[in-house]
Amino acid sequence: MPLDGTNKPKVVVTRDLGPDVMPLLTKRDDIEVVLWADDSVCDRQWLLENVKGATGMVVVFSELVDAELLDAAGPSLKVVSTMSVGYEHIHVPELVKRNIRIGYTPDVLTDAVADISVMLALMAGRNARETMGIVREGLWPRSIWAPFAFCGPQLSTSGNSASRTVGFLGFGRISQATLKRLIPFGVTDCIYSSNPNSPSASKKERDEAILKQYSPQLKSLRGVDTDTVARESDVLFVLTPGGPSTRHLVNEEFLRKMKEHSVIVNAGRGTVVESDALAKALREKWIWGAGIDVVEGEPNVGKDHPLVKEPRCNILPHIGSASFETRLAMATLAVDNCLAAIGGQNMPAELDVRID
Repeated sequence: MPLDGTNKPKVVVTRDLGPDVMPLLTKRDDIEVVLWADDSVCDRQWLLENVKGATGMVVVFSELVDAELLDAAGPSLKVVSTMSVGYEHIHVPELVKRNIRIGYTPDVLTDAVADISVMLALMAGRNARETMGIVREGLWPRSIWAPFAFCGPQLSTSGNSASRTVGFLGFGRISQATLKRLIPFGVTDCIYSSNPNSPSASKKERDEAILKQYSPQLKSLRGVDTDTVARESDVLFVLTPGGPSTRHLVNEEFLRKMKEHSVIVNAGRGTVVESDALAKALREKWIWGAGIDVVEGEPNVGKDHPLVKEPRCNILPHIGSASFETRLAMATLAVDNCLAAIGGQNMPAELDVRID
């Protein structure tokens, strides 16, 4: 349906979204599309120039959407749609003040991030980085086999009496999808710490449904405090939102409470885990290993980063959503959000920015 107005609304897109998604914009004759076509971070000066008079923007998380950019766009801007779940790169209060709607892409990456969370748990427990390095550096022929060489804690349970407790910081969609994948490994108990402001009645109803679904394998599911999560988890998944309230939630004090053979996985937000503290925990063997897809300060993570130096820290460059299926769904949703807002319609996924 053509959009209203005599002048075509301008949509600025800060990254080429590929041959399957870009035509959703470029084949329309009722909008003007301005694209940063290079496969690189959008040049800030280019963006400031080209956003003038724009009605909509489709951005990725490398673009800072702040007062400067919004001033450059002017009063015509109706929507900023980001191809991401997180929106730390968007100064939300500035957009609220100007009545600019925000689109984002939750839900569609749940399965991809849950998959990689389990992969990181396996890599961390079974010393993937350390042992792959032996092969890569040509040291395998010189490695002498020994009964317990290269061993690490097993994710799956063995024997009828074995138990395995997984813990979650944050127990939203991705955590629940991760738990679903862990049940066949023989996980027997699950603990979590989540937003204390969530209604307790709805949590209880949800937990009872999950326990029923995975019975009799899953014997317990409990909401607990963060100290208990630290002390009791064999494998701990950090999948809580970022922001000031969770910054460095996993710090030295937290890590010292964990089990010696425990594994920590962070596929949530880099700011939740204090990098120096985690490096120290690995170096001094308070915990067994770590698998992380996100690091505070990324992508500025070089060879001299304390976590990169730790052989039992398995680091990925924030690829949790990097499956073809997921990125296609995210890009499509970002465009759909933008077009819906320009047309004055309900967005498929609009950030709730109500301020109480």
